[in-house]
Amino acid sequence: EGLALGKLLHSHIVDGGVLSNIVLDTALISMYGKCGSMNDARRLFDKMPNRDVVSWTVIIAGYAQSGHGKEAFKLFQQMQQGGVKPNKLTYINLLNGLTSSEALTIGKEVHACIVHSAIVIDVVLGNALIHMYCKCNSVVDARRVFD
Repeated sequence: EGLALGKLLHSHIVDGGVLSNIVLDTALISMYGKCGSMNDARRLFDKMPNRDVVSWTVIIAGYAQSGHGKEAFKLFQQMQQGGVKPNKLTYINLLNGLTSSEALTIGKEVHACIVHSAIVIDVVLGNALIHMYCKCNSVVDARRVFD
């Protein structure tokens, strides 16, 4: 029901002649992601002429929350290659999508990116790291973050 209403809203926006902009597109991508329609979210994201850290974080979050951590990580890499610096929320959303033992290598790579960035590992980011390590069956690494 939520997706149908979201698509209806999106069609009214388009039919009403509202000009596309980064804030509107990002909100629509977020809506599609929260409704589990990553194909629609990605289609809209790929059409965006300009993307900022918020739009990148929203698409990464959508993939992470829908269980596609590897795709979220690919987008994270593309974001950086495009010169957009991730922020704390980007890292938190990405880490929340890395939830299997196969994702441990990626999780460690993301952790290294955080350490090498200027971002302070606060309680929220620390918890995301601990959660990721626990979900990836690496209690030793989780304990290291905790300590």
